Amino acid sequence: MGQTLNSATSKLNITGKGLALCVLGALFFLSATPSHAQVTQIFHKKKKVDKSTSVDNNAQPDKILYDKAMDDIKHGRQEVGRLNMQTLINTYPDSEYLAKAKLAIADSYFKEGGTSNLALATSGYKDFEVFFPFLPEATYAQMQVAMTHYRQMDKPDRDRTHAVAAEEEFQIFLQKYPNDPLAPQAQQHLREVQEVLAEGDYRIGYYYYVKGDKRAAAARLLAVVNRYPLYSKSDQALWMMGDILEKSEHKEVAAQYYGRIVRNYPLSAMAPEAKDKLKAFGAPVPQPDPNALAWMTAEQNAPRQHTSLVKKPLTLIANGPTGEIRRASTSGPPNMEPESDTFSPGDILKPGGKATLGAGTGLVATVTPGSNGATGSASSENVGAAGSEGATSDGAASAPATTVAPKDPSPAPTTAAPPAASDAGTKAAPAASAAESTSDAAAAPKTDAAAAPAAETKSDATATGSDTKSDATDASKSGDPNSDSKKESSSKKKKGLRKLVPW
Repeated sequence: MGQTLNSATSKLNITGKGLALCVLGALFFLSATPSHAQVTQIFHKKKKVDKSTSVDNNAQPDKILYDKAMDDIKHGRQEVGRLNMQTLINTYPDSEYLAKAKLAIADSYFKEGGTSNLALATSGYKDFEVFFPFLPEATYAQMQVAMTHYRQMDKPDRDRTHAVAAEEEFQIFLQKYPNDPLAPQAQQHLREVQEVLAEGDYRIGYYYYVKGDKRAAAARLLAVVNRYPLYSKSDQALWMMGDILEKSEHKEVAAQYYGRIVRNYPLSAMAPEAKDKLKAFGAPVPQPDPNALAWMTAEQNAPRQHTSLVKKPLTLIANGPTGEIRRASTSGPPNMEPESDTFSPGDILKPGGKATLGAGTGLVATVTPGSNGATGSASSENVGAAGSEGATSDGAASAPATTVAPKDPSPAPTTAAPPAASDAGTKAAPAASAAESTSDAAAAPKTDAAAAPAAETKSDATATGSDTKSDATDASKSGDPNSDSKKESSSKKKKGLRKLVPW
């Protein structure tokens, strides 16, 4: 009886284990079975699409080629995209996608970057402007021409070729398309380019200013204060110009530069010192310009990007002008006048006299950064206040009017003939020689260099010594031109001496 019970319990244990295994197997099988969607995907194959009836097959072949090329350019396959675009241009010269294909080729060069590619992009954009000037994309092409130079700008102390070209191209864009949606962006880029150009001139001018070379410093600082009123350091450049002119004994002109600091940069740190200078000169202190005050307030409140301490060391090895672009003005009209080199600043720095300035020299310009007249122009009243005598345009200083020998309308004395002479022709020769020298002196330019030789010739002609008169008689008879050569050589010597010693 006990044996039967033991055998029955062992069989039940075996069957229980088997049932457990069966349940676990069933659960595993159910979890591994695919869903209805997976089953239908397995047992139902995809239907083949007949490409002969597709929508793309009805499209024009030039459009298909254009779309394929644009897809290549979008995904970085620039060379493949350009080849397809060129195939489109050569195969379908009358296609409606011809202009877009030319513009896409230029864009591919611009996106690829590099000096040679950017040069090809510039050429492509300019060709598009020539062949398709009336399309809406012409404004974009002109903007891209300027941007190719903008991307290649160097630091202010390096080559400024691309900066000058970018300034010119942005000015052309704003003159041709002032109401275009891209005009605000072009204006801001132009402000940044002019900040870089002004910084380069300022650094050179500051170097010569510290060194003590007044002419070289004024040559650079004049361009800064007159061409770039939106420059972040224009007030400092005006102060240096005023100091240079003050030390050159041109206090009237220096007062005008100090007055421009007070009027056009009222929030500058140098405005109080400029007011003190004007009071010391006895000149009137101008009132701050409302437009300039509003402009400086907006500039101080404008948000600007700051460089982190980690990235600051990297700016030393950067190629582009990153710091100058961040400091550039964000408001105000930029200068739209092209750069010109028609004025020599060395003409105004002769101490003890007044400066000679024409209407186009730009020494004294009325510039207001916040107004539309930001470019400024030479003021005739200020120029008149600066004086009308001094240096000539070629850099050689002319003599004051008081040093020029006055023209003598009376004829030369005829009693200079020697009393011992018996021949009538001999008596008339010295008189003719004296009259000849007097007429030459009267016809010569009244400069300091020509006045002295004329006076010497007159004194020689009127001398009472018989030996000197006989020499003059012999010279006039023989027609020897030693007197004229003497005048010319002495004039050249004095001019050369005055160029060597400008002060």
